[in-house]
Amino acid sequence: MAFLLRVELPDVPGSLGMLATALGGARADIEAIEIVEHRSDGVAVDDVLLELPAGVMPDALITACHQLDGVRVHWISRYNAGANLSMDLEAVETFTAEPERAIEHLVAVVPPTFRVDWALALRREDGAPTTMFASGAAPELVPEAESWLAIRSARTLDGVDAWDSTLLAASPAKDRSGRTFVVVVGRRGGPEFLASEVARLGHMTSLAASVQS
Repeated sequence: MAFLLRVELPDVPGSLGMLATALGGARADIEAIEIVEHRSDGVAVDDVLLELPAGVMPDALITACHQLDGVRVHWISRYNAGANLSMDLEAVETFTAEPERAIEHLVAVVPPTFRVDWALALRREDGAPTTMFASGAAPELVPEAESWLAIRSARTLDGVDAWDSTLLAASPAKDRSGRTFVVVVGRRGGPEFLASEVARLGHMTSLAASVQS
């Protein structure tokens, strides 16, 4: 069974090796590790994709991590997107392969790349927010979508009551025809979006807009 673990640890040589040893001691089989953020205070945030054998509970991983000095688990959850982490360059290759469908492909690759549950691109049509493209599991638009069209830079958004505990982030951009669109992503239950994730979303959205033909 695949799980995704987001963990904070000291950004010093050897700390990642100690984390891997601790997770291995809890019988976890590590498939991939991705560095999410390096902080100026000497802390790193990593995503760890791992497999657990039947009968081993994810709580064992949290216990193993918290036995290490300076290590804190942000979040752990089942990972249903397959046993690999999609890297940004691979995502970019996907939507640059067909420039005429760049924004459509962007919406498709954002969920596995950012470990969110869904993504959608919207723009104003006939005076109202309209969905251009949506990934699987994306919800219907809500009245709050009107305010999303007004954002000027990548940022987190206030929650929507109808969407329970879904955390939101969004990024605006203009396609080559000069029309503004906004990509909105949702992550149910956490973890909170890091500043580095929001920045990455902004860069990727801008790049898709620049290649859309």
